[in-house]
Amino acid sequence: MSVRRGGRPVLQVGAHVRFRDRTWQVVALAGQQVHLAGETGGDETVVAGHLFTDPSFAIVGAEMPQAVTQWGLFETAPEDARRKALAWQRHIREVESGLPGGTDSGRVPRAEYDPDRFTLAQREEAKAAELTAIGFGPVSRTTVQRMRLAYRKQGLWGLVDHRTTRRPSPTGRTDERVTTAIEEALRRQLGRSKGTVKGLMPLVTQILTDRHGRGIVPMPSQATFYRLVHQLAGPAEHPHRPARALPSPAGGRAFTPTVALRPGEQVQVDTTRLDVLAVFDDGTTGRPELTIAVDVATRAILAAVLRPAGTKAVDAALMLAEMAVPHPARPTWPEALRLAHTQLPQLQRLMGLDERLQGAASRPVVVPETIVVDRGKVYLSTAFSAACETLGISVQPTPPHAPAAKGIVERTFGTINALFCQHLPGYTGSDVTRHGPDAETEACFSVAQLQDLLDEWLIHYHHRPHEGLRHPTLPKKALTPNQMWAALIAVAGHVPLPLSGSNYLELLPVRWQAITERGIRINHRTYDADVLAPHRGQPSPVTARGGKWEVHTNPHDARQVWIRLPDGHLTEIPWIHRDHIHQPFNSATWQHIKTITARHGDRDTHEAHLADALDQLMRRAHTGTAAPGEQRLITRTAPLKTPPPPDGTRPPRTPDPQADDWDEDSLDDLDGLPDDAEQADCEDEPGDDNADTPVPYTGLGLYNPAQEALNW
Repeated sequence: MSVRRGGRPVLQVGAHVRFRDRTWQVVALAGQQVHLAGETGGDETVVAGHLFTDPSFAIVGAEMPQAVTQWGLFETAPEDARRKALAWQRHIREVESGLPGGTDSGRVPRAEYDPDRFTLAQREEAKAAELTAIGFGPVSRTTVQRMRLAYRKQGLWGLVDHRTTRRPSPTGRTDERVTTAIEEALRRQLGRSKGTVKGLMPLVTQILTDRHGRGIVPMPSQATFYRLVHQLAGPAEHPHRPARALPSPAGGRAFTPTVALRPGEQVQVDTTRLDVLAVFDDGTTGRPELTIAVDVATRAILAAVLRPAGTKAVDAALMLAEMAVPHPARPTWPEALRLAHTQLPQLQRLMGLDERLQGAASRPVVVPETIVVDRGKVYLSTAFSAACETLGISVQPTPPHAPAAKGIVERTFGTINALFCQHLPGYTGSDVTRHGPDAETEACFSVAQLQDLLDEWLIHYHHRPHEGLRHPTLPKKALTPNQMWAALIAVAGHVPLPLSGSNYLELLPVRWQAITERGIRINHRTYDADVLAPHRGQPSPVTARGGKWEVHTNPHDARQVWIRLPDGHLTEIPWIHRDHIHQPFNSATWQHIKTITARHGDRDTHEAHLADALDQLMRRAHTGTAAPGEQRLITRTAPLKTPPPPDGTRPPRTPDPQADDWDEDSLDDLDGLPDDAEQADCEDEPGDDNADTPVPYTGLGLYNPAQEALNW
């Protein structure tokens, strides 16, 4: 059996309980263990905590336990209702235990409420007569019983007169058919362009007419209608709320913050337009597009790419490779921006393992495991998916209409606009109300120049404390992204990704071309090499492409292509006029040359004239004599971010059989002139025998795989 102590039932030997939908008898209690014997045979020993938490647990024959008082709700009741509930509490306790203060009050019960002499029903009858006599109104035994059971179930809150706590109806006495029609009209407007509250009235009238007939349900007054809309409309339905406000989670799901415990566990990628104007190739101004990749664990900006407009899938694909390798420090940057200058012990040990980090910028290097992207066509393209598959990265698209799923990268855009863009000429502000009247005339940087400034600013960003980065041992100190990177790689481990040149080539866009007797022809350019001799005019082994060959192109450097030959490797095929074009050029520059160059002679002659015009354009831009439009066009072509070939790897110079016939103003004569800051470390030393020899193109390879294998 069980007895009540302090208003709560207790468990003792001999009591019958319900457990796992069966009836058991308690045969022994030993510490925290309860020994049960089943009515149909069998016994079991369970821990008391496990027994009490079973959904079906109950003590057979025991009264309902006293509910804990809900003081929060009780305090919301009016003062008179609370005073009356406390008075009822004393009377209910006297009915149950014989004492107004409960069993622990230590007094002697009054004769009519002595539990040893009278039953519970008799005590309830006596209490009803007493309450009627002292002015509680006509109180019956049933009322006392109802109040006692309410107190047993809800505690003190059950004794409150709930008529005093009842909330008024938001719609008042309005016809329910009208409120239903307003709710239907609000649902129909959800997701559409917002109008005014008054604009909903004709729609509600039409709904009432269609459902109940014309004039059957009268429309409320305009003031009442406005009040009903304000009461019934949700945050996303109200006409005065923005139509594209952040939606609530689908299905009412709770928002869960993004958490990552190691570098690269989750990287968020997105594209937006910067709040600053840049000068484009054609002399116009506009806001360039910025694509960034942010590591959730360290808040590090692993890669940032600026484009005038229309970010392509190849830009996003090459950004994947950029974030996985060390970023080389520019020669003009101060020593404080180099990783070797960082005093963190973890990073010093890394530089001993990987020589590439010695000359790297002080930025985190992370190999992504999962990339979170929106559903833009750039990130759902075949090129981006293939690049992620090649690097072993899983792609996780965000749910539709859920911008909070990649809120970290969205907030990072705001940081870049606030800490970087607003200090530049041509800053536009976050919206039209903050746009200056002369922002277009202040813009003076090209996209390439903005990219250089952004690359240097990112180094400072990674040395700036971030309020979202906290270490468990230093919870009150905000860490920098570099400090968090160093702390996490000491726990999770770090091995830089040894990408070779072939890895970069596989990430380039693919097109399918035929190999003719003259080579590979792409956009009035001929690519040819001796290695194509056995395959001229022959179909490729890929029958699904009609015998055409797989060719990889770099949209930012058209001086060579790469073709996959039957051996399975990508082989570099140079442009036949590449020796006279020493700087990379893109499709925009080539299209400009085609526009200004008239066609004369056959195809080969026209191509030679195009190459000569391109050579002269680059020479004018190099010497500063180009027209402003031409200068902007050449400046837009960013130089390749590849280091020079190792010492001793340059091939000996071979005389050019066409050197005597080439224009005396060729760029070959400009090799001795100083180059820009990014290529200053690639110049030849004075006295070098090959000082005026054009450096052959080395492809996109950053590292020698054989040499890389010796580092591990």
